[in-house]
Amino acid sequence: MLILSVGMPRAGSGWFYNLMHDLVVVNGGTDARFVRQRFHLGNIWTEVNCNIGVLSLRRLTLSMLPALLGYTYVVKAHAAPSAVTRRLLSLGWMKAAYIFRDPRDAMLSAYENGQRAREKGRANAFSELVDFEHALAFMREYVKISKAWLAIPHVLKVRYEDLVNDYDHQAELLAVFLGVNQQSQQAQEVISRYRPAHASAEQKGLHFRKGVSGRYRQIFTKTEQDILNQTFREYLAQYGYPLEENGHDG
Repeated sequence: MLILSVGMPRAGSGWFYNLMHDLVVVNGGTDARFVRQRFHLGNIWTEVNCNIGVLSLRRLTLSMLPALLGYTYVVKAHAAPSAVTRRLLSLGWMKAAYIFRDPRDAMLSAYENGQRAREKGRANAFSELVDFEHALAFMREYVKISKAWLAIPHVLKVRYEDLVNDYDHQAELLAVFLGVNQQSQQAQEVISRYRPAHASAEQKGLHFRKGVSGRYRQIFTKTEQDILNQTFREYLAQYGYPLEENGHDG
C-alpha cells in the first residue's frame, strides 16, 4: 500500500515522515528509498524524504505501481489533495496522515529558514520569502491546502503541538492508524527514537529546529500579529489555536 505522510511546511513534516516511515518498515513494510531505487522513481520522489511533489494522476499512478506488486511504503507530500487522491483514499487503496501547525509559527519558521538560506547562498523553497508580505502570501496558500486535507474524513489529522506535548499518545494513535503493533519492541524503539527530546536538527531529513509554539509573538510586531490573527481567524478558531488581539489573548 502507498501511504502518504503529508504536512504543512515547517510543521515537523520531516520528523513526522520519518516516524511514520520507520513504524511501517518495522511492521513489515519497505524502505521508501529502496522502492525509489528499485522502481526508478527518483525523478518523482525527490530529496532524502521521498517527496512526491504535486499529486497528479501520472505521479500517483507511477507511485502506486510498487503497491500493486505487494510493497507497503511511505512517501512525503506538501501538495494539495487532487481528485484522484480523494478517490484512492475513499476506496481504501491508499492511506494518508496530515500534520499541521499554528500557521503563525509555521510562517515564522519558513521566513527564518529562507533568511538563513539566502545568507548561506543556498536557494531553497523558502528563499523568496524576503519579507512579511511574501511570507504571508506563502502561508495563505498552505492554509488553503491544510483546509482541504483536514476536510477529508479518511485522513488522520495530527496537530504538531499535540505531537510535541503529548508524543506517546499521538505516536500510539499513529501506530494504530498504520496497523502497527505499538507494543512490539521494534515499534517501541522507533517511537523512542523520534521522541522530541531525542530529535534534533543534526538528524538528516528531520527538519527539526526550534519548534517552539507561540514564538511568533516574540518576533513579529504587534501590527503584524494583528494581521495574522485577522487573516487566519477562522482556521485558528476551528483547530483550537488561541486567537489574540493586539498581542494579548482575546
